[in-house]
Amino acid sequence: MDDTPLTKGERTRQAVMQAAYDLFLEHGYAAASMRQIAERAGLALGGIYNHFPNKEAIFSELILDRHPYRQILPIMLNAPADDPESFVRSAAQAMVAELGKRPDFIKLMLIEIVEFNGRNMPKIMESVLPEVLPLVQRFGQQKGLLRDIPPFIFFRAFLGLFFSYYITELLIGDTPIIQTQSHALDHFIEIFLHGVLANKETA
Repeated sequence: MDDTPLTKGERTRQAVMQAAYDLFLEHGYAAASMRQIAERAGLALGGIYNHFPNKEAIFSELILDRHPYRQILPIMLNAPADDPESFVRSAAQAMVAELGKRPDFIKLMLIEIVEFNGRNMPKIMESVLPEVLPLVQRFGQQKGLLRDIPPFIFFRAFLGLFFSYYITELLIGDTPIIQTQSHALDHFIEIFLHGVLANKETA
């Protein structure tokens, strides 16, 4: 851990980002003004422009800084991997559990999609990919145990399915009929590993 003291400028940037983060979550991106961010950070309006040219620049840095991949990837990389099935199960459980601690991230991603049409995603992927590669390589090392699917496609499908599980839990998890569906994540894992069609040999 780096214990180097922050400079005054670095502390100010952090204060601006924290203020913007709080305001974006409280009121949304469009409703939060640079003046409000400056006031929340304890700065004069002119002072904020010494650090960020505009509100979009603050959001672009914020979404990368607060992206949960920094917490999720190490957990997934350390998931038990005696075989592909145990790895998928433990990695999926770890990913969903960590996302559950970060409801703020969903709000930030919705802002990114609705307000920016995903403009910041290339920058995020550029930062994330080097750290994702070891995980992708773990999928790729399972030759003969997995279908012949490119590792990045396998990884993308993994993220897509279990992120959708988390989103649907947020949206409809409190619906009475959904609440009766116990062990839903286990079913998602089974779908990822084995699909939805019955095995003809056991049907």
